[in-house]
Amino acid sequence: MRNRLRALRLEKGWSQGELATQLGVSRQTVNAIENERYDPSLPLAFVIAKLLDKSIEEIFQG
Repeated sequence: MRNRLRALRLEKGWSQGELATQLGVSRQTVNAIENERYDPSLPLAFVIAKLLDKSIEEIFQG
């Protein structure tokens, strides 16, 4: 699934580790999502969207 997670994270000035801590996942999970090797669960996608103050559709494209 294509996504804008890396760009949105960088806009906030967060490292992968900082985002991972806020999401309660590993840095490797954030890296895998950003590199489109892993699709987050729906609950995790909602948490990402809330944290970034974006809709899921603004972050993830099918």
